[in-house]
Amino acid sequence: MISKSCQYGIRAVVYLAAYSNSSQRLNVKQIAAEIGAPEAFTAKLLQQLNKANVVTSLKGPYGGFYLTEAQTKNSLLDVVAEIDGLDVFYGCGLGLQQCSELNPCPMHEHYKELRTRMLETFKKTAIHSLAANLHSGTVLKLF
Repeated sequence: MISKSCQYGIRAVVYLAAYSNSSQRLNVKQIAAEIGAPEAFTAKLLQQLNKANVVTSLKGPYGGFYLTEAQTKNSLLDVVAEIDGLDVFYGCGLGLQQCSELNPCPMHEHYKELRTRMLETFKKTAIHSLAANLHSGTVLKLF
């Protein structure tokens, strides 16, 4: 499924969606502490997501990371695609390079169903909806 890096990336983006905006920017130290990730690793992830325009950053004494309103409407798929790529939704569940529709592995049909459902879920889930769920108190806090 998705990597630990991607899990941290999703948590960071949802945290930013819930607690930041253009006038309330958060620094790497705050974000890393809240999502339970190493600071240097979080910095690299956020830089990668910034380059892909998934998050926004400003440098300087009043700088930090935040999400624009448009970025909060992105789907989780945007985060996964940037960190892990899309192979997780198309690759073989057993990691076999030669597995395909024409030459399936023993897990092919079962894993194909899961991949398709997971892809659709990540595609349909907007970042702002997860942040809203956090604020409502109806879900377990990510941080």
